[in-house]
Amino acid sequence: MSPATDFSLLADGGAFAWLILGTAALAALFMVERALFLHRGHVRSADFIEGVRNNLRAGRAIEALAACEDSPGPVPRVVKAALLRIPAGEDAMRAAATEAALLELPVLERRLGTLAALGQLAPLLGLAGAAVAGFDIAGALRDGSLYGAPDALLLEAQSALATAALGLCVAAVCGVGHHFLSGRVRAIATEMEIAAWSLITYVRHELPEEQAAERMRAQR
Repeated sequence: MSPATDFSLLADGGAFAWLILGTAALAALFMVERALFLHRGHVRSADFIEGVRNNLRAGRAIEALAACEDSPGPVPRVVKAALLRIPAGEDAMRAAATEAALLELPVLERRLGTLAALGQLAPLLGLAGAAVAGFDIAGALRDGSLYGAPDALLLEAQSALATAALGLCVAAVCGVGHHFLSGRVRAIATEMEIAAWSLITYVRHELPEEQAAERMRAQR
């Protein structure tokens, strides 16, 4: 069997192939960790808000706060911040919810920047590996060490192409993972905003109307 058919990325790809694989392993670790973190923090915001509204409608404010404490994720924490500011008025509730959401966003976005950086680094490492392999080919041809040895020349060319391709594949996977995780973060941020708006609107407008209607029915 000729040397050209014995190509192995790990054996012949050189240090750059190992660096790219290390980058891929680190990126995969970050993607799995972030995906699990965002999944654990997900709640059905519509059902959660309805449960809080039912507790408030029945005058059970402590139970509404307890539901926020017992539920995971950023949405209940934002709702809790707004609930604690009910006596201070609507503006204070909105300010508390906004502040709580701003504190949650950095936690949700953690490691996404690193993942994007790894996606940009991988093709650069592949290009560097290809350039180094090409330089070795040019040097060997110049001093005649590869003259008359096409299999050795093809092996070096395979190393250059494989390293570049590996870097591009890792970059593509990192890009897809970053896009998916960023979409999840945006979805959770939207849920926080909708939950806070829904709760504040209910507490400051709908709940007083319901209570007034209930008093009128009781007086009849």
